[in-house]
Amino acid sequence: MRRHFIDNIRWLCIFMLFPFHVFRIYNSFMEGFYVEGENVVLTTGFIVATSPWFMPLLFVIAGISSAYALNKKTAGVYIKERVCKLLIPLVSGILLVVPAQTYFAERFHNGYTGGYLHQYILFFTGPTDLTGYTGGFTPAHLWFILYLFVISMAALPIMSAYKNARRKLAPEKISLWVLPLLGMIPLLMTPILDFGGMSVGTYFAYFMLGYLLLSNDALIQKLDRRRFPLLAASGVFMILFVSGWLLQLHGMFEMPQVIMGVLQRLYGWIAILTILGLGNRYLNFRNRGFDYFSASSFPVYLFHQSWIVAVAYYVLLATDHVPVQMILILSISFVLTYATYELCRRIPGVRFLFGIKPRQTVKETL
Repeated sequence: MRRHFIDNIRWLCIFMLFPFHVFRIYNSFMEGFYVEGENVVLTTGFIVATSPWFMPLLFVIAGISSAYALNKKTAGVYIKERVCKLLIPLVSGILLVVPAQTYFAERFHNGYTGGYLHQYILFFTGPTDLTGYTGGFTPAHLWFILYLFVISMAALPIMSAYKNARRKLAPEKISLWVLPLLGMIPLLMTPILDFGGMSVGTYFAYFMLGYLLLSNDALIQKLDRRRFPLLAASGVFMILFVSGWLLQLHGMFEMPQVIMGVLQRLYGWIAILTILGLGNRYLNFRNRGFDYFSASSFPVYLFHQSWIVAVAYYVLLATDHVPVQMILILSISFVLTYATYELCRRIPGVRFLFGIKPRQTVKETL
């Protein structure tokens, strides 16, 4: 039976990346971006409140989807699909999509006045800190696709062995009081291949938790039945985490880093459990509009940030009114992203480069 709520949660997460990356332009936590506006505490609060769970949730969903896929596909077919859906679009995105972001970063931060072609050469040859926020090579937002491909390949032997094992886990028997503690596993794996705060070990843990536990229908039903207690718990942890983070940001309170790390992982994991429980209850259906957004979610992820950066560069020059800036950047980049998807899906060679199938239907893309 198709788990439509998984598809719907995925595309809603991709939707949320539009405000998330627009708000990054206005962050007040001293982290750079390709173009920068005024510091806005409210948008920073949104970023802090959502960061602990929404990218981990995408890795959890990828693990769940891999469990469904390997139930009916061989390892060889799985590898071929990962190459076509992840690796080829990753390379295409780095070659054709990402350099636009560093072009505008060079113009905004460094006063670059040269042409795009010269900056394209600098993208691959100039010095870089790998963020690309002030120019230079970067995978940008495509780090997620890179990590997902590496993690999928690294996890495949484990998933194949587990698929053929005689004894399996019984996730539905895990107590609801114990289940949140499993959110500590990603924290314990943080030191493994940690690049600038984005740990391969952490996201590998989320992927495997999705594969081993949250692909279990009985456990999802348990989360469904306990969705309101979970929602209340995630709300309490969100308030504690965001309050502690903002108080530290403004030098009003200093919480030990270990405690903040534990609080972040507990909040993020409980939020993931809550979203899956709520999704199973309220999002487990399909319609024409949802099918469209689900099918387009992966290419939209590829294109969205480059359009946000490009639009923001010109909007910041056109007006100083921050609310107007945000509305314009959000609306224009949204339209241009989907226009790009509609154009690309009509050109066979381009479809292949960006992992788009003709008349694409709903698939476990990630």
